[in-house]
Amino acid sequence: MPSQSRRERARVERRELIVRTARELAEAEGWEAVTTRRLAEQVDYSQPVLYGHFANMDAIAAAVALEGFEELAGVLREARVADGLRGLATAYLGYADEHPAVYEAMFVRRTDLVFGTAETPAALRNAYAEFLAGVEPYAQRDAETLTEVFWSALHGQATLNRGARLRPDHLQARADLLVDLLVVPAVDSR
Repeated sequence: MPSQSRRERARVERRELIVRTARELAEAEGWEAVTTRRLAEQVDYSQPVLYGHFANMDAIAAAVALEGFEELAGVLREARVADGLRGLATAYLGYADEHPAVYEAMFVRRTDLVFGTAETPAALRNAYAEFLAGVEPYAQRDAETLTEVFWSALHGQATLNRGARLRPDHLQARADLLVDLLVVPAVDSR
């Protein structure tokens, strides 16, 4: 039995090494640089060993994405508790800016990760739960849809910021305006 657990630990360590190395390589050089051949060389295992852990590069990127969602949930929780919805928005944009390759794996690259269903992995549900906890106090109806709209707007900002499509000196002003639009009650026009 001890040798079985030792083998399992070694397998887990190999998997973690593959994911960590893919992430580091993607952050340094972009996802185009992460190939199974290059990754195998970096981790000093054969390509068949990589395929013993992951079916393909999309599966490796999905593992990086899951790691990213776990981190993001923690970052959002800390920011939300300390600074409310404004802190959460700023933290989200900061995470996207500081971890562009992980953010790309989470939201841009093709993945088999399922969002918004019973099969959604816990890491994704936890990140969403932090958004919901921040938005819910301001929702006058359908807090989940409002959360999705808020998250979508932040994602749009993060993507446009990354592509240098928006004025770089207005990053915080855009995030603040989005939060202000959400937290200020609508004016009754009757």
